[in-house]
Order: sequence, then structure tokens, then C-alpha cells
Amino acid sequence: EGAAAAASASASAAIAAPALSAAVQGRGRPMSTEAKKKSLVTHEEGVHQTMQVSKAWRNKPLFRRQGDVRFKTGLEAANLLVAEAKRRDAHEVTFIDSVRSTMECLSPIFDRNPRYAFVAKQLMEAERYVQFRVAWIDDTGVVRMNRGYRIQYSSSIGPYEGPIHFGHHINSSVIKSLGFDSVFSNALTGLDVGAAVGGADINPFDKSEAEIQRFCQSYMTELAKYIGPDQDQPTMGMGVGAKEIGYLFGQYKRISVKSSSGGKPFLSSTAATAPGYGVVHVANEMLKDRNDTLEGKRVLVIGSGKVARSVAEKLLEYGAVPLTFSDASGHVYEPDGIDSGKLGTINKIKNERGALLGRYIIASTTAKFNDPESIVDIPCDLCIPCAGMHDIDEGAVNRLADNGCMGVIEGGHSTVTSEGRKVLKKRGLMYGPDKLTLVGPSIVHALGKDASDGRLAEEMGRVYRDVKNTAQEFNARGDLFAGANIAGFLRVANVMLNHGAV
Repeated sequence: EGAAAAASASASAAIAAPALSAAVQGRGRPMSTEAKKKSLVTHEEGVHQTMQVSKAWRNKPLFRRQGDVRFKTGLEAANLLVAEAKRRDAHEVTFIDSVRSTMECLSPIFDRNPRYAFVAKQLMEAERYVQFRVAWIDDTGVVRMNRGYRIQYSSSIGPYEGPIHFGHHINSSVIKSLGFDSVFSNALTGLDVGAAVGGADINPFDKSEAEIQRFCQSYMTELAKYIGPDQDQPTMGMGVGAKEIGYLFGQYKRISVKSSSGGKPFLSSTAATAPGYGVVHVANEMLKDRNDTLEGKRVLVIGSGKVARSVAEKLLEYGAVPLTFSDASGHVYEPDGIDSGKLGTINKIKNERGALLGRYIIASTTAKFNDPESIVDIPCDLCIPCAGMHDIDEGAVNRLADNGCMGVIEGGHSTVTSEGRKVLKKRGLMYGPDKLTLVGPSIVHALGKDASDGRLAEEMGRVYRDVKNTAQEFNARGDLFAGANIAGFLRVANVMLNHGAV
């Protein structure tokens, strides 16, 4: 018994302190020669473990509800985890889809080291989920009611951090899906960043400025109980720009005595361009791997919010040619491209709350409005969707590919459906998943005063190479979606192993 206990303790120690590969170790600092030799797939300290350890964990039940439930393969473990998510939250379709697509990517890890399946079971449940009433008064004096959310998903590797989203599409399922995805996305940075997401089911584009201010103040009055500079750092998200962040911070400052930490501002809008710039930097890295550049590339930009416009700005700096913008009214298409002057005109229009792109037609003699009828029928080299979730389905991917598109780089959260991802892979198009492309804000916030576009480009390049190398290590060469999920999961899971059952 003593020998068995010693062997078990030794095996547990080996698992509890697995070495991160270059794909997840990072933090942007150079590693020692010894650290560089360690890999995710080494027998001593990586996800591969001895047969004795592997068999011991396979013999443990993954679930103990109505009888012990065990698994023999990684895919079987992934299916069991998805089935458990369905049992708990069958009505939350968006969340279930995120869990399913992620677990499918993680099944090779469960094959190599079954213990990670037990960590994934813990990770599927958020650490804290807050839903609350947001009451506010509109301009006519009527009391309006919305739902506010904040899900603090994981603080395993650092304080919570993540965006706030305002939109009519925001609900419990969307918030849980985005929170779950942000665990892996924030972990990819290699920085000490946890994962959280919040929002409310209000449409900010059909409200007056005074209404938005009153709403933000009411929302923050309740949210302030759960966030803070050293606890949870909200950032900009869908429907939440510099103005909304300003209103939120103003109310937080009014009711809290601490509004900054370590010289870093709380609820800052300094990273407004980071998501868009980061997306373009990743696109440039992907093209460099093909011995190509962004220069001269004709790019469809779908959306016209702050991220879409910062994407177009950075594309112009790289010498690319943004062709389109879109919103609820339709899309504008400039056959010869949108230059900096035209982009300035669009910025003036869209900076006015609720303004639609149709007004741009008055200012341009060359622009086409809703011609062709579908934006994805426009010939292009790249497509960067920055608009709504699930905008790009399998039909859109096929039409883009038929028109000569080389790839889709996500500039928004979950803009490509799971069916769309399958078609992208089948037809050999490049795909930059949002878990990789949207890590820019977390990097800029971590860099603080040292943040610059040059540093952001370096860090995005590092994260891209980490994801690419991880995908290759797990026999998924070129699959950045799988690489991002695996690399992010391993960094969080390796820390959670040290925390025990929490």
C-alpha cells in the first residue's frame, strides 16, 4: 500500500505541474533554454502520461448520476460532457453549440490524458453568474425595464476581465456562450487574465443620448457590487463604445471610493481600436505564412461599428483595399475601394447614434447601395465579418469561395456558424477564429502605458504562432480553431489542476 501511495503521489505531482509549451507559456517574455525544450506532448510533463496513470483516470466515473458513467476514448468523453451541458441547459442553444464545438477540439487531449476531461467538467460551469433588473426612465417619463447580466466564468489565471455587450439579441444563452469562449480567448494571451462577460438586452441604437446615460447609470448601480479594479475589469463590446464606457465609469466613480489600481485605469476606453487592429495583424500573419501580404488585397468588411471601422483603418495602413460596410439598412460598396477620406465620412455618420449608412450615398458619387443584393456576392480576396453573431453560414461561405475569396477572418464574436466552419475547412479557405483574433483588448490593457500598435502587432504575432504550433502538435495542422481551443484550455486546465475541487 505504501508503494502504491508513493506511485500515486508521484503521478499526481507529474500531472499537477505540467509544462506549458511555447504555445501557451508566453506572457511575451523570453524563456530559458530549458523551458523551450518542454512541450505539450512530452512524455514526462505534458499531456501524455504513463499507461498506469491513464488507466487509473479512465476507471474513474466522469459522472455519478443514475449510475457511474465512464469513458474509453476522448471523443466519448467529449460527447458525455456535451450531453451533460444539454441536460442542465437544454434551452440555451447558443451555449450548447459553443460547448459542442469546443469539446470536439479537446477530445485528443482527453485521449492522451483522461484527467483533463474532469477539469473540462468543472470548466463548463461558471464561477459566478449574476442576472438583475435594470429599471430606467425614457425621455417620455415611462419606466422601462431590461435584464442585466454579468457572468464571471473563470479567475484561475487572473482577475476577471471581459466585455459588456448591449443588444436586443443578448440573453442568458448568449452571455454564457460568450463567457465560455472568453476563457480560452483570454488564456491565449499568456497573461494573467481571467474571463468574464456582461451585458443587457437593450438596443442602444434607437435610444437618445440621455436615455443611454440613464440606462448605463442604472445598470452600473447594480453591477458595481460585483466588479472592481482588482476583481473584474469590464471592457468595450458589441453596442458599447467609448460613450457608454464613459457613462458606466462615471456612475461607478460616483458610488465607489476606488476607481484605479496600480496606475492602470478602470473602465478605460483607451483600447477602442485594439480589437480591429488585432484582427488585421492576425490576417497579415496568416498571409505571411502563405508568402503573401495584405497589400492590394480587396477586403469585404461586414458591419460598420467601431471594430469594423478600425479594421478598415488598419487595412489601409497595410495597403489593402476595404470595399464595403454594412448595417441594418443594408450595405455600401465602393468598387474602387474606400480610401481614408471616404472612411472619414463614414466615421462622421456612424459616430452619430442611430445613424444609418444610407446617408453615405449622398456624399459619394461612386458608391453602390445594396447592389448586389447580398454583400457576400461581391468578389473579394478576404472577408472580415464584424457584425452580428452567426452572420456567415455555410451558404455565405460557399458564395464567398465561388467569388474567389481566400479566407474569412472573424472581427466579431462567433460570426461564423459551426456549419460555416466545416465548409471553410472543406473548401480550403483560411479561417481566423474570434478566440484568436479578438485578444487585442486584453493585451493592450495588460501592457498599460507601454501599449502601442507596434507592441500589439508583436504580441498578436506571438499568439498566432503559439496557436499554429499547438494545432500542429495535436495533428490538426492549419486548424487555428482547434489550436486556439487546445492552447487556451491547457493553460487554464494546468492551473486548475493545482486548485483542487473549486
